[in-house]
Amino acid sequence: MAGGEAAAPLLEKKEAVYREGCPGCAVERRKALNPGVPYKEFFHIWTIILASCLPVSSLFPFLYFMIRDLHIAKTVEDIGFYAGFVGASYMLGRTLTSTAWGMVADRIGRKPVIVLGIFSVLLFSALFGLSVHYWMAISTRFLLGSLNGIIGPIRAYAIEVCRPEHHAIALSLVTYTLCSKHFPLYSNSIV
Repeated sequence: MAGGEAAAPLLEKKEAVYREGCPGCAVERRKALNPGVPYKEFFHIWTIILASCLPVSSLFPFLYFMIRDLHIAKTVEDIGFYAGFVGASYMLGRTLTSTAWGMVADRIGRKPVIVLGIFSVLLFSALFGLSVHYWMAISTRFLLGSLNGIIGPIRAYAIEVCRPEHHAIALSLVTYTLCSKHFPLYSNSIV
């Protein structure tokens, strides 16, 4: 550089161009106009995650009595063995289908996958509560886990609705809600 010449910046900020009818452009425009924390969206995320996590932990207080009343266990000591299969069937379903739900959400959108997940929680939790046979309890819990593909799309949505400086808050909101449902002792030590 010679004498008093100023160098041009290497990365110039360009003005954002928003196209009409583009959903991604509408989200980016909303983020540019609202620099604060999106509390309303975070509340929606929190309630959806709560609905997704309730089937995991709400089961165990009454599972012993359900297995006992289904008369599947020969002795009282066997009730825990059969209850373990009912509890594990939900997580088995989630494990087998979570990657597929992420791909479906990328193809058709996050909202339909989230709505289907919430609907499946309502439907299959009610059907599980009405189970009169052991196989019905296992299959409804497995289907509940298989059709509950909320976790991946809601994490992506949490990042999408807020500005980069709030990404840590968004992801910790999702993670903290998950930890507090699965590991209540761990979540109390965080606060």
